[in-house]
Amino acid sequence: MVYISEAHPSDVWQMQSNIKDNVVFASPRDEEQRGAIAGTCVRKLGIEIPAVLDEFGNSTEAAYTAWPDRLFLIDAAGHIVYKSRPGPFGFKPDELKSALATLIPAK
Repeated sequence: MVYISEAHPSDVWQMQSNIKDNVVFASPRDEEQRGAIAGTCVRKLGIEIPAVLDEFGNSTEAAYTAWPDRLFLIDAAGHIVYKSRPGPFGFKPDELKSALATLIPAK
């Protein structure tokens, strides 16, 4: 998981679900604040996969058009083999599962 720009900062566009989940943050002013917010979100939302932080200039988000959030599957050669529509409503687990099946042989 790559943590990119905060999708719903309290000083821009706040969602009720953020309030309910107690993940309400203003837009970070620097990379240190972004890291602290990302760490808090990972813990409070119970995210169990490894997470890294996009740099403050948002180069990863820009390269992958990942805002507000997306699912990607990248093969061993570094090619994108699956890109979801924007989430969370564009997340289609069955599509990702099918894409994974093309990369991982059945046993």
